[in-house]
Amino acid sequence: MVDGHTVHYRDEGRNNKKTVVLLHGFLQNLDVWSSYVLSYMHHLRVITIDLPGHGQTETFSETHSMDFMARMVKTVLDEAGVDQCVMIGHSMGGYVALAFAEKHPYLLRGLGLINSHALPDSEEHRHWRQAICEQVKENRASYIVNFVPTLFDDHNRAGLSQDIKDLQDQCLETRSESIIAAQNGMMNRPSRIDVLRQLEVPILFIYGKNDNRIPLELAISQAMIPHHAEILILDNVGHMAFIEEREYVKPRIKNFVDTCYY
Repeated sequence: MVDGHTVHYRDEGRNNKKTVVLLHGFLQNLDVWSSYVLSYMHHLRVITIDLPGHGQTETFSETHSMDFMARMVKTVLDEAGVDQCVMIGHSMGGYVALAFAEKHPYLLRGLGLINSHALPDSEEHRHWRQAICEQVKENRASYIVNFVPTLFDDHNRAGLSQDIKDLQDQCLETRSESIIAAQNGMMNRPSRIDVLRQLEVPILFIYGKNDNRIPLELAISQAMIPHHAEILILDNVGHMAFIEEREYVKPRIKNFVDTCYY
C-alpha cells in the first residue's frame, strides 16, 4: 500500500546477490518483461513493478508525475529490502528511472534507458499529449489499438504481429483516467540532463535507428554526457527495442548488470 492505494510488484530470484529493477513504459504493465524475468531469475534478483495506474496498481490522482512514480518505486524497494540495484526503464519508465536517480543516486549500481531520454517535452509535444487525452476521452479502445503498432518499426510489424496483439490486449487494461494521469505527468516533467552529467555509475542507452519518437541525433548526444556511458543502436528497430530485438537486448542488459556489480 502507498498513500492508501494498492501497488503491485513481483520479486523473483530473491536469493541472488545482483538486483535489476525493470520499469515498463506508458500503457504497459510488468507483464511486458515476462520473458526477461524468466531468463534472468536464475542469475539475478528481478523486480518488476506496475507503475501508478498501470496493471494492478491503482490510480492515485489526476496527475502521476515522474517524481511521484519514482517515490512509489522507492517505497516498493524499501518494502522488498533492496539497498542497491541496477534500474532499467523503457520510455516512460526511463523518465521514472531518471527521477529516481536524481533523488536516490546512492541506491543505484547502474542505470539503463531504453527508448528514453532526459529532456522535457517541447511545446509541440505537450500539445500532442493534450490531443491524446482528448482522443482517450472520446474513444479509449480505438486510440490504444491504433497507437500500439506505431511503436514498432514498419519492418517488424508483420513478423511481430502476435507481440503487437498481446501488447494491445495488455494496454487495453489501462483505464482512461490512468492514461490521462500519465500523460499529465510526462508533459510536465523537467529536464534531467544534470542527472546524466552527475551520476557516477554506468549508464546504458538502447535505441532503435527508426524510433519515430526519439531522433537518433538526440540519442547519441545524450549518450555523450555521462562519465561512463554504453550505447546500443539497433537497425530496423522503432520505439520497442526490447521487444523488436528481444534476443539481442536481453543478454546485453544482463551483461550490463554484471558489469555494474564488478
